[in-house]
Amino acid sequence: MFIVTRRLRLPPISAGRFRNQPWAPPLHALFSTHIVADKPILVRDFIHSALYHPLHGYFSQRPRSVGVLHSSVKFNQLDGRKAYMRYLDNIYKQNDISWFTPVELFKPWYAHAIAESIMRTANFSVPLKIYEIGGGSGTCAKGIMDYIMLNAPPKVYNSMTYTSVEISPSLAEVQRETVSEVRSHIPKFRVECRDAADRRGWGDVEKQPCWVIMLEVLDNLPHDLVYSENQVSPWMEVWVKRQHDRETLSELYKPLLDPLITRCVEIMDMDEAKTARSTAVPTLKGIWSKVYPKPRRCWLPTGCLKLLEVLHEVLPKMSLIASDFSYLPDVKVPGERAPLVSTKKDGSSSDYENYMDAQGDADIFFPTDFWLLERIDHYCSGWLKLQGDRTSKKGKKRRTITLDTSAFMEEFGLPTKTRTKDGYNPLLDDFKNTKFYLSVPTHNTK
Repeated sequence: MFIVTRRLRLPPISAGRFRNQPWAPPLHALFSTHIVADKPILVRDFIHSALYHPLHGYFSQRPRSVGVLHSSVKFNQLDGRKAYMRYLDNIYKQNDISWFTPVELFKPWYAHAIAESIMRTANFSVPLKIYEIGGGSGTCAKGIMDYIMLNAPPKVYNSMTYTSVEISPSLAEVQRETVSEVRSHIPKFRVECRDAADRRGWGDVEKQPCWVIMLEVLDNLPHDLVYSENQVSPWMEVWVKRQHDRETLSELYKPLLDPLITRCVEIMDMDEAKTARSTAVPTLKGIWSKVYPKPRRCWLPTGCLKLLEVLHEVLPKMSLIASDFSYLPDVKVPGERAPLVSTKKDGSSSDYENYMDAQGDADIFFPTDFWLLERIDHYCSGWLKLQGDRTSKKGKKRRTITLDTSAFMEEFGLPTKTRTKDGYNPLLDDFKNTKFYLSVPTHNTK
């Protein structure tokens, strides 16, 4: 069963020169004066504005888009899956919000599992420092601090600090309210309302070990889009611009010049020109592409790359825990790793076929390629760059592992707490399209 927790949806498992290229109607959209001005912008800047513009962005217009449950779900009082689905349907109808996150639906057990994974590997000879990027309603922060207060040595809890880096002022306030429910948490917790990917907000480099938590953050990070006319044509950057009628948007294609896009292409090893000189296959592909040309579109996680570059610079000894969607069902936007663009009106959800239709009224979230996430992590640590030097004897700077959510929860959590009367466990059985990524530093940090 695939679950998209942004709303209640349960599909069955199945599965040099600038060039203004014409494109099919789905890639023209109604113009939003708040998102695109007179000059073209990169797709990542369009997405960032559509989601995070302080006045017109999706999260700014919907400060309560992240739901908060007033009490934990009593799974052991539910008969089974049907009863659970009815319960979910009711709470979505009762709350005028867009989604409940897993850490909210399964509180406090979801956050407790994360806290347990930290406690098993943390170095308690130094004060425990935790940073959470995009802390939502603060439920994760409170759950982790609760668990450490109850299960760790007193000196660990007494000396710990928990910093939430939150771009949304409204969500930052919700987090403060949630954590302050426990008086002893208050002096240990703070919210910094800023963009975690902006190096200027971090100040000096933190040289001590720390933990960074990102739950369903990668999916909302801005992405770039590259386009190729056919199977052998070079990749080109996609920009968004106004049409002459000033009421619609269209795409503009330029050669790869943006440094962030270029680095991402390098990490993904998409530079096909490297192999073109050493094999006859490109010749055959060239012939085939002329007979049956097939345009290509690929979404690049440049927002993730930028964020991890900053984190590795300012927190070089960080341990990272990230959880997100590995797959999204029913995506209508074209391209590899394309996003789901979803809006909710009058209580019902619908999806756009064109990302440019998102004008502050729609959530834009992407699946996470965890293989690519690992490569970006190694690249930002400095190790992957060394591999161009075949004489280098240096080892990896990170130890990494990707786990299905069920495997993570069985290892670190208490699965019996989310089990219904007939044995059905939504946390283990339903979240087949989510994974955890764990990354810790090795001794090869110099």
